[in-house]
Amino acid sequence: MPTSDGPSHFPVFVAPHHGNHQRSPGYVPGRVAPVRSPPPAKAPPPPPLKPHGPPLERPPTFNLAVEGQRRERAQGLQQRKNTMICKITDALILLIFKANCPDHNPSLSGWNPGHQPDNAVVVKKGHLLRLDSSATFYSLTIQSGGQVVFADNADGSKNITLRTRHILIEDGGALHIGGPKCRYRSFATIALVGRSDDKVPEVPSLGRKFIGVQGGGTLELHGTKRVSWSLLTRSVPATGLASGGHTFQRNFSRGINLRVFDQDTADLLLSERYDTHDSRNESHQLTQLLRSLPAGRIVTLAVGDSAVKSLLDETKKTIEEKLGSSFVYDLKYRQAWALVSVVDGGNTSCSEDIKEHENHDTGGRALARRNFTTVDGVGFSVTAYSEWKNGKPQYHHVGEIIDGVDMRAEVALLSKNILIYGEMEKACYGNNKCQFYNHDTYGGHIKIFSNFSSVHLSYVELRNMGQQGETGRYPLHFHMCGDVDQKGGYWEPTYVDGLSIHHSFSRCLSIHATNGLLVKNTVGYDTLGHCFFLEDGIEQRNTFYHNLGLLTRPGTLLPTDRNDTVCSSIKDKVYKDIRMMTFSTFWIANPNNNLISNAAAGSQDAGIWFVFHSSSTGDSHGLVPETKAELTPLGIFYNNRVHSNFKAGLFIDKGVKTSNASAADPREYLCLDNSARFRPHQNSDPSHPRVAAVIDTLISFKNNDLGAWIRGGDIIIQNSGFADNGVGLSFASDGSYPKDEGSSQEVLQSLFVGESQNRGTNGGQNKYWGPGGSDGKMRTLPRNRTFPIRGFQIYDGPVRLTQSTFRGFLPTPERYTSAVGFNLKNTWQLTPRNNLSQLSFHSTLQTFFGRPGQWFEDNDLDGDKNSIFHDVDGSVTGYKDSYVGRADNRLIQHPGCVNVSQWSGVICSGRYAQVYIQTQGAPSLSLSICRDEYPDAPLVLRGINSQRAQSQQYQPILMMSKSYTLHWSGPAPREVVLSLINFDKDDWVLVGLCYPSETTFQIMADINDRQSNTFDDIIDYGTMSSLAELMKKPMERKYFFDRTVGLLWLYLRARHGRDGHSYCSVKGCERVKIMATTSSKQTCNCAAKAYPKYSKAPSAVIPMPAFNTTPCKDCGAKQVLSHGPSTSRHKSSLSVNEGKMSFSQPGYFLVTVDACSGKVTKKTSFSKMDAKMEQYLKTGIPKRSIVLMATRGQPEGLVNVAPYLISLGLAKAPSLHKKGYLALWGFQGSSSPPVWVSLKVGQGDEFLRVQERYLPLSLEAYGCSPPAAQHRKDLELLKKATRLQ
Repeated sequence: MPTSDGPSHFPVFVAPHHGNHQRSPGYVPGRVAPVRSPPPAKAPPPPPLKPHGPPLERPPTFNLAVEGQRRERAQGLQQRKNTMICKITDALILLIFKANCPDHNPSLSGWNPGHQPDNAVVVKKGHLLRLDSSATFYSLTIQSGGQVVFADNADGSKNITLRTRHILIEDGGALHIGGPKCRYRSFATIALVGRSDDKVPEVPSLGRKFIGVQGGGTLELHGTKRVSWSLLTRSVPATGLASGGHTFQRNFSRGINLRVFDQDTADLLLSERYDTHDSRNESHQLTQLLRSLPAGRIVTLAVGDSAVKSLLDETKKTIEEKLGSSFVYDLKYRQAWALVSVVDGGNTSCSEDIKEHENHDTGGRALARRNFTTVDGVGFSVTAYSEWKNGKPQYHHVGEIIDGVDMRAEVALLSKNILIYGEMEKACYGNNKCQFYNHDTYGGHIKIFSNFSSVHLSYVELRNMGQQGETGRYPLHFHMCGDVDQKGGYWEPTYVDGLSIHHSFSRCLSIHATNGLLVKNTVGYDTLGHCFFLEDGIEQRNTFYHNLGLLTRPGTLLPTDRNDTVCSSIKDKVYKDIRMMTFSTFWIANPNNNLISNAAAGSQDAGIWFVFHSSSTGDSHGLVPETKAELTPLGIFYNNRVHSNFKAGLFIDKGVKTSNASAADPREYLCLDNSARFRPHQNSDPSHPRVAAVIDTLISFKNNDLGAWIRGGDIIIQNSGFADNGVGLSFASDGSYPKDEGSSQEVLQSLFVGESQNRGTNGGQNKYWGPGGSDGKMRTLPRNRTFPIRGFQIYDGPVRLTQSTFRGFLPTPERYTSAVGFNLKNTWQLTPRNNLSQLSFHSTLQTFFGRPGQWFEDNDLDGDKNSIFHDVDGSVTGYKDSYVGRADNRLIQHPGCVNVSQWSGVICSGRYAQVYIQTQGAPSLSLSICRDEYPDAPLVLRGINSQRAQSQQYQPILMMSKSYTLHWSGPAPREVVLSLINFDKDDWVLVGLCYPSETTFQIMADINDRQSNTFDDIIDYGTMSSLAELMKKPMERKYFFDRTVGLLWLYLRARHGRDGHSYCSVKGCERVKIMATTSSKQTCNCAAKAYPKYSKAPSAVIPMPAFNTTPCKDCGAKQVLSHGPSTSRHKSSLSVNEGKMSFSQPGYFLVTVDACSGKVTKKTSFSKMDAKMEQYLKTGIPKRSIVLMATRGQPEGLVNVAPYLISLGLAKAPSLHKKGYLALWGFQGSSSPPVWVSLKVGQGDEFLRVQERYLPLSLEAYGCSPPAAQHRKDLELLKKATRLQ
């Protein structure tokens, strides 16, 4: 990946690679550097040999020089010294055996106990046993210094299976299978047996069917080290076959079912059915179609039901001549017939099969298959069945970077040579939650308790583990172990490395009141409930490095494990607003944990969820001080991927209910609660400075609802990529005034893609399929075909969005799509301090403010009406220092504003702030605000609280230095507090509040310090005799009540400055409090009397700036793109690392790039394929060159180019007949073409648009010099997280 972590060079949309990814140091998106395996990781040191505790005296080092000095000092004790050396040498030999190959320890005795299913075996002090063969026990207990070691041998043939109900390791007992420096080579299996309804006693705290490690126990399992998971290096077609292919496995209707494929690309070109049983006309149509196909096309034919009754002889003859069929003339009623052939390829190209019809219930199954190769060298097969069967959905697996976002699919190796699994029944039974699952959920489990001596697990497979019906029975469970790293006295910190945990019945890995655990290279696949799970909210300093979680399904244990169906079935008296779908692949209950280079995909709810416990819960409750999780700074969050999750990729929000259910609050204990707000401070103390939470390099794509939802402050997202999500990223503030003091949220150096070229596959969790993207082709769609896709969603603020790029946000006739949008049906307040700057837009609608209709409903809630953002530099609108708001909101406008109907918005200049209006004593009030310059266009706000509430709050955004009148939909409130929010010093507005004419007032100003909840500078307001007199003295604390109209006039002016992003001044929140006394119950709307008396001519306080036509050079993310050829009927270009080279003349355009340095070495064009171009293709291209070729117009001699493309890496000469356009990524100089070599062609009205590839540079396979040592930020952060030197 990057050679520098500086902001100007960091690749911002592509996740930096892990150790398992074959990339070189200079890799950046578009300049793909050397694909080269990194040096093997250093093996972890051996596990500790003694129980944890304070380090003992350092053992002898056996340094010969030291020994010599000792001999000089003690020559008289030579004999005793020699005896000591012998003893130490024996100890050293024993240590070496233990550290390297445990089964080689000469102290071990061979053990072949055989099968004793009824015997409870106890291995105790003096029993040092090497298990040499498979065995069966009722149970195995290892204690008091006893030891069991699985035997191994050099050729890996020592396969041993141990079957037992449980294994208990305690009080100095140890179980070893391999070691970290001598990994197990054979196959070791531990089968945990038993049913949940067996009449056998349970072990306290462990239950049944387990491996348990209690105080003083040692568990060391180390399988053969292999790549745990990685990313695809090239795309795999929908069948999932490594070589690609097409297989039709669905019921076809009567007649001949036809498919046509492109022989060069494997694309499906045509899918039709011809009812040749009933229609001679359709048989004739089939004949014409077959005769029109060009030579070389791949064709499959298959009979559905019957096809012969109206099958014409001309059709049979055409199938025989064009496809080489030998059976078509003899085809009979209801015979199964399948054919795969190549047009004009003769009999040798045809594969066909025919089977006799047997009866109405049973028919023969005909199968035809042929293998082919694309021009890119990808093998694929085409298979046709005449007996069509229903098949499971099949998906296209992406293996490339698309539109700048790394969407390569994860591929994991689940099988390991150490396997621990639970033996299962074929179906669910008993109390195993059979009302929700049809399979057995009573698997095995591993549980580790505190004060263990040593636990290290690496490259072990856990299958059918976890017990859904039992709390605390998980595949791997660290139960209240405290500190398990050096802080807890463990010389070798505890780790879990390279595990495969799959088909689990309750979580993957539970970390419960345990700190400092390292979990890396571990795969969790197909599990029920939260997969990687932090339990009680006090777990800290744990590090998750390069782990993969796939396919997380709902469980039953906790309310947060469940979906709506499960939750309502288990608890029928749940609070109606509780959110049920909350389970996630990574459930992080305390922010002080580290997530580096992980991936979470395919969860039926969320990928990664940070949740905040207000106090410790579960077994930890009361054992530790309050956690203050929501005040705790975030650990390291770097290079994590979240995709294909149904609800959200990343979710940072909410807490859990920490009290039991009651009549007053029947919600369950530990259900999701909306009270927590993440606001990190130093030392978790709100009186100390804030600490920014940094989300660095998040890759989020194909999430059905949200790429990321993040609430709190201060939070920074940087170097991240979002694509194909319903909403890419949505921030919600810490709470906005008055709950929040004014935090900040920032997004920088990030890419947002609305609808990418990754169109997805119809099926699975993708419920919606419809047209979209720049090409208008069918694709997966988030939420709904009509859902308004947004890249960045503004909810409240303040947020800063800067140095970022948006592409592919194009509205369609079915849906509104925009780069920047707003939270739908938003009741909450917004701030004008949402600052956007240095943004770049490509094929994108910049923003959209909504319209009444589906999803937006009436689009008339308070937040909808006050939607606004600040275009700081004009990169959104072209007008520097402008504000963009709702087109129908006259409170923010002046005559010079620019209306943009496509946005439903308006661009204005001015200064803007909010007035926070709190009322008491008048329920169900709506507030109507008129600006004196636009009295006929009031803004009506219904308030944030329930309409029946005795208090209400409104927060309109107002243009400064203007006057406004406020009117009520009912009797005036007896108390109104007006707070100045985001007012800078000397900002002011003049407001007139409507009251009955006989009202008397007590008005005072104060400053509220919310930290101490005190009020300072309390000053009473005096009266003035007229508005004109009041306006002469705007700095004084005065008011004027116009009794004839009913308007109470006063100034709201900020007398102190703000600091940073605070809503209020440095002194506190400046307020004006109005207490009104009146007996009137009349509706207080004075607008009819106020205007035209107080009407004013509209004017601009700050004139609109000039429109900027100069392109912004520093806008957008600092990505290093490598656009390949872009070709169409009208324009063509080639781009390399943002350097665009256009050509206007028809013909061929070639650019060569040095594959080692990435520098463009030559640019050449030809008007046609002639001798000059032929010679150039033969000899003019330097070795070690990346070759980019594009065409313009319909170049002459395109067919003649085909043979020369083989030398540029294609596997065969492509068929270019009737093709009009071409785009090539080729390579000159390698006997084995790189996997990225690719050809795209078009014809007729087709055009290729921008085609993009991210190509590797400096590979040794190209003939480049070996790269220098690569910078690995992920490993540096891992070292920092685990404090390893």
